[in-house]
Amino acid sequence: MQNFSASPREMLASFWRNKGLIRSLVQREVVGRYKGSMLGIFWSLVTPIFMLAVYTFVFSVVFKARWGAGSDSKTEFALLLFAGLIVFNLFSECISRAPGLILANVNYVKKVVFPLEVLPWVSMGSALFHFAVSLGVWLVAYGVLFGMPHWQALLMPLVVLPLVLFVMGLNWALAALGVYIRDVGQIIGLSITVLMFLTPIFYPASALPEAYRPLMLLNPLTLPIEMARDLLYWGKLPHINQLALYALASGAVAMLGFAWFQKTRKGFADVI
Repeated sequence: MQNFSASPREMLASFWRNKGLIRSLVQREVVGRYKGSMLGIFWSLVTPIFMLAVYTFVFSVVFKARWGAGSDSKTEFALLLFAGLIVFNLFSECISRAPGLILANVNYVKKVVFPLEVLPWVSMGSALFHFAVSLGVWLVAYGVLFGMPHWQALLMPLVVLPLVLFVMGLNWALAALGVYIRDVGQIIGLSITVLMFLTPIFYPASALPEAYRPLMLLNPLTLPIEMARDLLYWGKLPHINQLALYALASGAVAMLGFAWFQKTRKGFADVI
C-alpha cells in the first residue's frame, strides 16, 4: 500500500508541485458554476452588489441601525456588516463543501497518480475568487460613499493568509472525515448557521458584556473579522501580537489537518 507523507514540508511542496493543476481546476470550478446562465460569471459580481444594496436598505432605512452609539452614518452599519460577511463567507463556502469533497470526486480516488490533497485547495481557490470580487465591490461602495479607501486595506492579505491556513486545515480534516462518517455534512451545515450568529458579524465584539468577551475570542473567526473591519473601514492596523498568535495557531491547524488527511486517505477507496 502506498505511503503518503504527512509532513509540513510535503503540505507546501504538494501545493507548489501541483500549482498548475490547482489553477486549472479552480478555473473550471468558477466557470462551471455559472455555465449555462445568461449572465455567466458576471453573477459573481451581481450577487455581492445586490446583497450590499439589500443590507444598506434594510439596516439603514428600515431599522435605522447604527454601529456605534454616536454614529449618525446611514450606511456605516451596512458596510461594517458586509465587511464581516465577506470574511465569514470565505470560511463558510469552504467548510460547507469540505465533507463532500472526496465523495463528489470518486473518479479521482481510483486514480493512484492523482493528488487528492489538492481538492481542498481547489475549493479554497474558488472561495478566494468570490472573496476578491466581494471585497472589490466593498471598496468601490466605500469609495462612492466616503471617498478614497484607507491605504491599510492593502494589508488585507496579512489577515486573510492566516485564515486561509486555518480553513485549509479544517478542509483537509473534514474532507477525510466525511468519507467515513456521512453525517458530518449535516452537522457542519447546522454548525455554520449557529456560528454565524455567535460571530461578531451583525454586532461588534465590544457590544457584548465584558464578562463574555473572552469567550467571543475563542471563536476563531472573531479576530480576522474584527481585523478586517479595522483595516477596511476604520483604517486601523491590527495588533501585531494577536496577528502573530493567530497565524501560528492557524499554521498548526493546517499541519494537523493535512496530517490527518494523509494518514486516512489510504482507506478512501475501500470505504467509497
